[in-house]
Amino acid sequence: MLIGEVARRSGVSARMLRHYESLGLVRPTGRTDGGYREYTDEDIRRIFHIESLRSLGLSLREVGRALDDPGFTPSELVDDLIRQTRERVAVETELLTRLHRIGAAEPAGWEDVLRTVALLQALGSKSAGTRQRAALSSAGGEPVPVEALVEAALGENDPIVAGALRWALARGAEGGPALLAKGLDSPAAEVRERAVRSLAELPDEEATALLREALAHPDAVVRGHAALALGARGVAEAVPVLIDMIVAETNDVDAADALSALASRPGSADGIAAGLVERLAHAGAGAPARRRLAQALAEIPGVTAAGALAELARDEDRSVALTAAYIVELREGR
Repeated sequence: MLIGEVARRSGVSARMLRHYESLGLVRPTGRTDGGYREYTDEDIRRIFHIESLRSLGLSLREVGRALDDPGFTPSELVDDLIRQTRERVAVETELLTRLHRIGAAEPAGWEDVLRTVALLQALGSKSAGTRQRAALSSAGGEPVPVEALVEAALGENDPIVAGALRWALARGAEGGPALLAKGLDSPAAEVRERAVRSLAELPDEEATALLREALAHPDAVVRGHAALALGARGVAEAVPVLIDMIVAETNDVDAADALSALASRPGSADGIAAGLVERLAHAGAGAPARRRLAQALAEIPGVTAAGALAELARDEDRSVALTAAYIVELREGR
């Protein structure tokens, strides 16, 4: 079969077939009387083998080795190809994400594009100072896509930079709450905490609704940050989690302060006191937890809290009784 017909049947151009021949990948077995290349069926099978291996991403050099080296190990090459492909996909995915973000910023001209690119690069800088300046710039109105801000906030280790990023998100970046809420499902505990801390600083109703949902989150840290934020917003649904935090001695002082703030709202004090009293009766955590609950009652006004403290002043556990008696004395002296 002559080269022209081989090209037509194989889909490989005559020029490429000559290139393969120059590299020693496939040589026509014979020549016609006129000196034209003549390919046998075996030559054509080798051409198809070459094309199949090239389709996997092998270089022509690797193709030659695969076909001619008796010691060649296909599994090693396949593993290398998998690694290279993953790296290439990661690079292309990063580029695609960046392009989407630049498009989301709706640039009016190339200056806007370049400014957005510079800010995206700054957010990914190894320098904490550079990242902080980028976050502050975005808070000042520079067009940084909210997806980039959320990704930066969820991945930031430096507490100062993290604060700047949360502030930037709190400036009203549209779509921020829903994107942050996805971080609550991260398998990484630190990402979940960053997500809920960022949500806690967003003042809008959507963030409040998401924080309400977070009260049932399986991660106690997420529940705790959500409860503290909701307590500051006057959301009574946070009370049970705040009481749990006092029992567990997890940010218990902040939790008690949040309960006190909630109790100052009209009609709330007795219900909060009743919740504390119920946990006192069923805490099952020993004297330290009961003392913390008694101390939390100190800042809750109303007859329910007063009656509970008076009863605790006679508690069989001396440390709890002394704590309650001291609190009663202070309350009576006000």
